Amino acid sequence: MAGAARRIGILAGGGSLPREIADSVAARGLPLHIVALDSEADADFGPYPVTRVNWGEIGRMVDTFKENRTTDLIIIGSVKRPDLAAIKPDLGFFRAAGMVLGLVMAGGDDAVLRGVIGFFEGHGFRVVGPAELAPELVIGPGDLSGLGEEDRLTDDARLGFEIIGALGRFDIGQAAVITNGHLDALEAAEGTDGMLVRLAMQRRAHGQSLASGAGILVKRSKPHQDRRIDLPVIGPETVTRALEAGLKGVAVEAHRALAANRAELFERSRSAGVAVVGIDIDRTRAAGKEPVSSRRSWTARMLAAAKLRREARAMPLQKLGRHNVPPRSARDILKGYDVVEAMRAYGGSRCVAVVRGHVLAVETGEGVLAALERASGLRQWGDRRLRRRAGVAVIDAGRDCAVDLVEMVGRARFAGLVVTLRRFTAGVPPETIEAADKAGLFIAGLMADDEGRHG
Repeated sequence: MAGAARRIGILAGGGSLPREIADSVAARGLPLHIVALDSEADADFGPYPVTRVNWGEIGRMVDTFKENRTTDLIIIGSVKRPDLAAIKPDLGFFRAAGMVLGLVMAGGDDAVLRGVIGFFEGHGFRVVGPAELAPELVIGPGDLSGLGEEDRLTDDARLGFEIIGALGRFDIGQAAVITNGHLDALEAAEGTDGMLVRLAMQRRAHGQSLASGAGILVKRSKPHQDRRIDLPVIGPETVTRALEAGLKGVAVEAHRALAANRAELFERSRSAGVAVVGIDIDRTRAAGKEPVSSRRSWTARMLAAAKLRREARAMPLQKLGRHNVPPRSARDILKGYDVVEAMRAYGGSRCVAVVRGHVLAVETGEGVLAALERASGLRQWGDRRLRRRAGVAVIDAGRDCAVDLVEMVGRARFAGLVVTLRRFTAGVPPETIEAADKAGLFIAGLMADDEGRHG
């Protein structure tokens, strides 16, 4: 499509941003066509041409963009991973079956989105980011709400940026809540709004006042994230959720975050007294932590995956019950364990739940059972197709391994659980092992020293 006049395609998910992008593109005099995902795209697209498709109509998506001579494609809006048992596939879906399987097995959101970008680029489209087509939506530096809170928020924002960056290699999430130097919540598969709702419930359960304005929401892109897609977004609802959780502000990475419904966002921020600030991450990141490139070659990704499989197989797991650890669970165990160890620098996590390389939940104070219950409702790609158990719960130390934990792991349809065993910590109670045996779950121990090394 080199040399062709630019024609813009918008693959639209939920929220206001797809319409805002369309308005910006039209204002620049560029022709556009929107392909809107049913059950996701909920904006009013007004005068713009729209084709609605379901998740399974991959062929129709591609054909629509080609029929409209699309040169540049932007993928924007919120989406949930679809239930594969409920979609209505077309011929293009079956032709792309290898790609779809790769997405299912990819793990976290970044890996999935890289696959999506590669698919559309393979069909000749140039995938572009929102900053190129609608730069006015990008949040710059400074106190955007005019509440004069930037200096008071910087220290907690610095810690939040550091935590999200440090955990970015695990492809977990883009948001955290920090209160006076303490990590209160970390986003995983539930999304930012879900995390804030959970935090509000947790604070109320602990008798904390939600009117005091304690803590800030921090959002930034992950270090290796392709910034053409899935940049952090805040909007009016973000401010409302932050207020309901008792937070005093929202800090985002300047130049790499988007504002949805910008005017309403800042008006709600001022009226609610919840500051919104953009902070240049270069001022709060140690030198050398930003990757040289946000894109890796296919060969590099394959080599990294092979290395990960070798490391997973080399883990010294101690079988505690009757059931063997299935080889397919090794990658999830390694990832869960590595997240537990990384969290030690930030207050620790008693439990991490991982399914097919995707971190569903990281416990940050709500308790192991609550974290696993949350993870059980976050199954990706649908539950009905999962006829065999998948995923693991990695528990830090045996003190949390009561029988009710095994029952929760079973209800969550995980394949089993792994307990990190350390010196001077309790082992796994015999009744817990017996319960796992009866439930058909594997249970294993992983010896770790005080520095977090397993061996």
